[in-house]
Amino acid sequence: MTEGARRLRLACAQLTSTPDLDANLRRIKQQIHAAQAADADLVAFPENAPLLAPASAMQAAAAPEEIHAATQAVCAAAREAGIWVLLGSLAVKPDTSDGRLANRSLLIDAAGTVTCRYDKIHMFDADPGSGESYRESERYRPGAQAVTARTPWGLLGMTVCYDLRFPELYQSLAKAGAWFLSVPSAFTRPTGQAHWETLLRARAIETGCWVFAPAQCGVHYGRRQTWGHSMVVTPWGRVVAESGDEPELLFADLDPDAVTEARNMVPSLAARRRWCEPPAR
Repeated sequence: MTEGARRLRLACAQLTSTPDLDANLRRIKQQIHAAQAADADLVAFPENAPLLAPASAMQAAAAPEEIHAATQAVCAAAREAGIWVLLGSLAVKPDTSDGRLANRSLLIDAAGTVTCRYDKIHMFDADPGSGESYRESERYRPGAQAVTARTPWGLLGMTVCYDLRFPELYQSLAKAGAWFLSVPSAFTRPTGQAHWETLLRARAIETGCWVFAPAQCGVHYGRRQTWGHSMVVTPWGRVVAESGDEPELLFADLDPDAVTEARNMVPSLAARRRWCEPPAR
């Protein structure tokens, strides 16, 4: 699965994005150049990195991917720094008629070109506590296609935030050849405190993949708060890098040999079997 893959020097940018698009983009550009100065090969940003705002503001700022201000700014910064960038996600206007947006993750190469895109499949329709309620499906249309991206280090499996609760997606990415998996996120504080680390470690263990999750943190607007704790997890399920509650740039070295070692010790991907669903009662 990892034949031809090579070691990756990764930077995860933990942010507190706000309703100020220009300020967020300035911070993203700074982090891209800081990651490049620290010899990172790839810098990854969280979900909604360019803008985290109330629904009306997200709708107003959305645009088709190719003319979106965030796409243009981040592609230019990647090209200036000569580094690959995972723009965790941004709200774009897709070519559909129902008015809903797409929550899209973009992989940008060192020449500033979007090489791969993934639309978040699973919509966060939940009431996680503390008076919070989310209905993403009212504003975003779900993606329909799992995505692996070809990079100089091997295949990357792309996901976003709430996807993390659906293990079959990660298993399919690993079976398709991915050896590292991205989970850019904006986990709420209640769900992050309860489940974040457990879910990330479980996805790594189940797939024998490296898992990295750049996250939003802190207070964004009104009562909107996110958990932070950006994380990098080995294929054996060990946390090797973790942020706290504040914005920072987190670094880790991802070795594909660790994937081979974990999968040889517990070959659960190869042992997976098909089964029939139980009859309805």
